[in-house]
Amino acid sequence: MSDYSAWLGRTEETHEEVSATLVKRLAATLSEPMPAVGEALPPLWHWAFFQEPNPVDEAGLGVDGHPARGGFLPPANDRNRMAAGGRFEFHEPLRVGGPVTRVSTITQVEEKLGRTGALLFVTVRHDYLQDARLAFREEQDIVYREPTPPKLGAGEAAPDGDWREAVAPTSTLLFRYSAVTFNGHRIHYDWPYVTEAEGYPGLVVHGPLIATLNLRAFCRANPQARLRRFSYRGQRPLIAPESFEVSGRIVAAGKAELWAANASGIAQRAEVEFD
Repeated sequence: MSDYSAWLGRTEETHEEVSATLVKRLAATLSEPMPAVGEALPPLWHWAFFQEPNPVDEAGLGVDGHPARGGFLPPANDRNRMAAGGRFEFHEPLRVGGPVTRVSTITQVEEKLGRTGALLFVTVRHDYLQDARLAFREEQDIVYREPTPPKLGAGEAAPDGDWREAVAPTSTLLFRYSAVTFNGHRIHYDWPYVTEAEGYPGLVVHGPLIATLNLRAFCRANPQARLRRFSYRGQRPLIAPESFEVSGRIVAAGKAELWAANASGIAQRAEVEFD
């Protein structure tokens, strides 16, 4: 196993503007009303920002369409990158049209041997500040795995929820979400690559998109709730164009559990804490 200790504690500061043009495109992609300049950015829409525009060549992008290994994140050789999940602490929303600073810190790098080979787990903490105030904190879990066939087995059956929304993950939705979030990962839009190189039966629905739709469903069902914390974790991939549902239920005062599931079972779980 490699020694990744040099990456622990590494920091990076980047600056971005919550562009009304980009927000308009994301709103159209998600079939949502456009928030006006000065209004709150809906939760998790920040994933459309802070994307480094790497050149489309071998120096800028890897074979999978992700940014080339190395730089701020560990090199991870030729492993496939996956977004495993994450956690949020919300203080106040970002405002459309204003500048934002993101301070990123690598807080954990750990290599493990799993049933499918070596796995590299990386956790990155992002602090988002607007008007010199912390708007929210995100902890992002990234997994790099050796190229192996994906796990496509059935998941746990979804329970009955207090609310549920159906989602039709068309190839157009996946392509537009990739475009608006500047996500070059080819498993979301490149059919020959995702089926032949990575072994999936079709285009893979983005984990962040699923989390965004899941949290949106909670907010629609509980419009008076004030978000405090949110966590999500992927369990199995969702493949387009098979439809799925985002659902949830209140399990205690100020706490809800959410899930995304299709006919084969739960694919992503999430929890919300709220006032």
